[in-house]
Amino acid sequence: MKMARKTFSRADRMADQIQRDLAELIRAGLKDPRVGFVTITSVEVTRDYSHAKIYYTVMQEDKRALTQEVLDHSAGYLRSELARGLKVFTVPQLHFVYDESIERGVHMSRLIDEVSGQDAANRGKLADDAAE
Repeated sequence: MKMARKTFSRADRMADQIQRDLAELIRAGLKDPRVGFVTITSVEVTRDYSHAKIYYTVMQEDKRALTQEVLDHSAGYLRSELARGLKVFTVPQLHFVYDESIERGVHMSRLIDEVSGQDAANRGKLADDAAE
């Protein structure tokens, strides 16, 4: 009987753990009132575990730049707190990147709705013209 192959690499498992831990640290451990509702959407860890890109979104678009500044300033603190929970020799340096994929998805959805509304209106006009 063959053994099942691992579907996740160690870097993927570490990224998932960092995502869970950081979400909790930002929610409960970061006491800066300038940070609003931050959602960690994904984490990418390099193969040597030295760097991690943390992709995030914020609920309030006007606080985007301020949130980036606070997260960048708090990266050292968050890294040291992560080190307490992760059982690794080296905790990766944290690099925060705003995730624009959600906004792009919403924009694309609006464009599709707009085109489908125009298409329905055009079909209605064609049906009226054909009836005459």
